[in-house]
Amino acid sequence: MTVTKGIGLVVLGIALGVGGMWSAGSLRSSNSESTTATPLPAPAATQMVQGEFLDARTKGDPNAPITIIEASDFQCPYCRVFWEETLPLLEQEYVNTGKARLVFLHLPLPQLHANAPAAHEFAMCAAMQGRFWPVHDALFEYQTGWAGLTEPGPYFRQLADSAGVDTDLLERCFETGAARQLVRQEAERTFGSGIRSTPSFVIEGGLLPGAHPIETWRPILDSIFEAKR
Repeated sequence: MTVTKGIGLVVLGIALGVGGMWSAGSLRSSNSESTTATPLPAPAATQMVQGEFLDARTKGDPNAPITIIEASDFQCPYCRVFWEETLPLLEQEYVNTGKARLVFLHLPLPQLHANAPAAHEFAMCAAMQGRFWPVHDALFEYQTGWAGLTEPGPYFRQLADSAGVDTDLLERCFETGAARQLVRQEAERTFGSGIRSTPSFVIEGGLLPGAHPIETWRPILDSIFEAKR
């Protein structure tokens, strides 16, 4: 397990327009997982929310003043920590109140997590049926059950039943490989933007890497929200 050092605040080509950028430079830590690669040119942050079936992978008011883009790996243990400990409070305080919307981006790291690509393909197939979030939650809840399997497919099919996914459509999705290709393309774009670790969050142009507690999020989101008001 390696951790990218010095990532700090990454400006992804979009200005806040609220009198400056917040800085995540002091938030570097080991509560994320990363893989190393030569950095690629970063596209505008707005381009990161132009993928397929994004509506199915978005929570909150589309007109919310703050957009949080989450780049995640379903097999990453730190991503599960964020899902279990921080996401419920983030939803309660910011998403459900109309202050922010959350957009999920696929960033499986197969160098670290062999079953992550299959998990993300499963989730994208579910997104095509409008069932992304139930599968998202099931994958994190039962991560320890499928992460170490040699062949996780049968386990995913069991999760599909409990998540209300049409298994016939799921099998067709697996057979065509369409979702697999979409996940690969999105991961390449996200990686190309300069994101190297999971979970990572792009918040109005600033990159916050790591599974930070809600106490870290509140001053960032509150300051942006107040400035935008």
